[in-house]
Amino acid sequence: MTRNRASAKSAGTWMETQTANFLAASLGDDRIERRTKNGSKDRGDIGGVRTRDGVRVVVEVKNTSKLDLGGWMNEVNQECQNDGALIGVVVHKRRGKGEKQMGEQYVTMTLDDLALLLGGRRL
Repeated sequence: MTRNRASAKSAGTWMETQTANFLAASLGDDRIERRTKNGSKDRGDIGGVRTRDGVRVVVEVKNTSKLDLGGWMNEVNQECQNDGALIGVVVHKRRGKGEKQMGEQYVTMTLDDLALLLGGRRL
């Protein structure tokens, strides 16, 4: 089946909702939710995500078979600036893994962000 604009939007909404639900349940935090779009001042797809130390994390969600890691990281970096967040990650769909395997989706981030997430500092 070929994806059109409506089916792509539906797939993206589904993935964003499932990601927000998974993170809220896994982290035990009911403040985590799917965000509405903010146009040029987009702040990511999932709001309310923080590290154990309270550092804001921007989560961008992608449900596509075409990888554009560099483009996605540029997007999440801009969203971090818009949101005042220090860490940004991209959650992207793993083919063949659905609602029951949300924890098996892929996450892409920079090494700097991984170090911060693990309690280190940006060098």
